Amino acid sequence: MSTHKLTLAIEGMTCDSCAGHVRKALESVPGVVAVDLPDFRSPAATVTAREEVDPQDLVRAVREAGYRARVLVAERLGSPKTPQPEAAFDLTIVGGGSAAFAAAVYAAEEGASVLMINDGPIGGTCVNVGCVPSKFLIRAMESYHRAGEGRFPGVSTSRGSLHWPSVVKSKDDLVAQLVKGKYVDVLGAYPSVKLRQGRATLVPGGVRVNGETIPARKVLVATGASPWFPPIAGLPTVGPLTSDDALALRQLPGSLLVLGGNAVGLELAQVFARAGVAVTVVELLPRIAPFEDEEVSAALTAALEAEGIDIKTGYKALSVERQRGRVLLEVQDSQGSTTHFLADELLVATGRRPNTEGLGLGEVGVETDGRGAIRVNEFAQTSNPAIFAAGDCTTAPQLVYVAAHMGTVAATNALAVTPHRHLELELVPRVIFTDPQVAAVGLTEAQARERGLEVTTATLPLDAVPKALTARDTRGLVKLVVAGKEKKLVGVHVVASEASEIIQVATLAVKQGMPAATLASMLFPYLTLAEGLKLAAQSLFRDVHKLSCCAG
Repeated sequence: MSTHKLTLAIEGMTCDSCAGHVRKALESVPGVVAVDLPDFRSPAATVTAREEVDPQDLVRAVREAGYRARVLVAERLGSPKTPQPEAAFDLTIVGGGSAAFAAAVYAAEEGASVLMINDGPIGGTCVNVGCVPSKFLIRAMESYHRAGEGRFPGVSTSRGSLHWPSVVKSKDDLVAQLVKGKYVDVLGAYPSVKLRQGRATLVPGGVRVNGETIPARKVLVATGASPWFPPIAGLPTVGPLTSDDALALRQLPGSLLVLGGNAVGLELAQVFARAGVAVTVVELLPRIAPFEDEEVSAALTAALEAEGIDIKTGYKALSVERQRGRVLLEVQDSQGSTTHFLADELLVATGRRPNTEGLGLGEVGVETDGRGAIRVNEFAQTSNPAIFAAGDCTTAPQLVYVAAHMGTVAATNALAVTPHRHLELELVPRVIFTDPQVAAVGLTEAQARERGLEVTTATLPLDAVPKALTARDTRGLVKLVVAGKEKKLVGVHVVASEASEIIQVATLAVKQGMPAATLASMLFPYLTLAEGLKLAAQSLFRDVHKLSCCAG
């Protein structure tokens, strides 16, 4: 019988009873022959096990007992099988963004060896050209905009001058700081993770990069997504801006057309409008934020139009060309009539498509949908059981926190003998970082009715929330969607200056199927915007306009 001896570092033991729990956990793994762990002061346990025992099963057994373990040494005893090639890492990751790093960190902490192959900026979309730079510019322009509002009597403020190149440089400095601190330095903290730059192609049994085929036991594809251009006549010839390009502009255009009225288009439209650019948003569907609740779309439209943003909905883009250096966009309305919009620049914000072309997915039996997105099961596993996928390259929602979650789940299952950890994507909160922000979780009213639920709704305007009144900012609303006789929460939708900070409370309530009456009776600090959740719930049972402050 071939065996191997493994030395595991054990963390979290505080007494001999702890050591006993760890020994028992290790001995419970099928195939373990002997466990040597003298007492809780011992920094490591020595395990002798049959060769087919996966070291990660030992690590998991210790973790399930309430402690942490990582493999330090694995030594073969007896007659070994044919050894794996040295290059066969425990996990090979294709990509270098949020999903890839979440997976790499998890795997490294579990004692696994990791090869990360990346073709592009370290950190991926979020830190380089997505969440971080866009939210920086959003906050910078929010500060500039509010300085000129004169919201509070007796407080005189003015916008002063705006030096856009300095704003962009400051944004770039922040991005560089976070790339180093949260990605490059993180790699340095995990010696078992090796980075290789190059474009990878999947091949049977491994990955090919820079002309070399590297054997791979398990592979995680986490290649992200890129801005997508719809098939509009003349579009490639006019030099359209992507969201990536817009975030890097060193000079402001005089006017800007934004094609696409969802999160990215609306966020950037407001950034440039507040910087003094004349902005027109053109959306194909009948309303902006088209996947949100209708009342949410209406409230956001009103807020953006009040700032001078011209919003055009229900227009299909037909063609685009440059005339005397400016962009001329031809569009058609639902009745078939055509019209034109003219601006200095055109920003196309019509979504992102997975970076899967040229990866060789078909050759290794990995299925994709019509957009090239990788299909995965509940374990983040593709149609090839040795290949996992996570993040924006899959059919899952393209959100950075979804990507990180998927990366961790994928790494967990890739390192296990049998996949066991499930993705938890049934209830994903979402945010549009305009001002006011839009945040939602669960079902819209229309979705709830489509499912045949017995629906009741409560919509509370923000002028009924004391915090909004004191802040002199009553733009927005709180809407609850409840179902059944118990009025259980199935959806929450918020339009408010800090809706993103409120939605996680709502997410917990929806996840638990909390009755509206329970939410209405909870204690919320006064004055907070989150109190709007309580007031909205109370409005299902009483007239909140007749209540005093803090009325329970």
